[in-house]
Amino acid sequence: MLDHSTPIDPILHAIADPTRRAMIERLTKQPVSVSELAGGFPMSLQAVMQHLSILEGAAVVRSEKIGRVRTVSLNPAALRQLESWVTAQRTAWERRLDRLGDILGETPEDAKE
Repeated sequence: MLDHSTPIDPILHAIADPTRRAMIERLTKQPVSVSELAGGFPMSLQAVMQHLSILEGAAVVRSEKIGRVRTVSLNPAALRQLESWVTAQRTAWERRLDRLGDILGETPEDAKE
């Protein structure tokens, strides 16, 4: 079996879950403590920590502990990496579709030349 893994695979896995995407959206506003973040979700603190662990493992978020408070913030570099990959894919497909449009626009006489 071929290995198609890329550096963005962990990021894609992390954002595949709607709860984790909601956490990311919350963190786009500002860094928050884990307990603040957990307050916005109908799940246990332990479940929130598991989601954060996946996000942190993919480098989508980072956390810092000061005293007894763990603060979580978004890591924009990971999302930029994903954006670059999506842009490259879009560009490749646009080129292919443009070429297909050119081929479909040819008349039978053009194809003989």
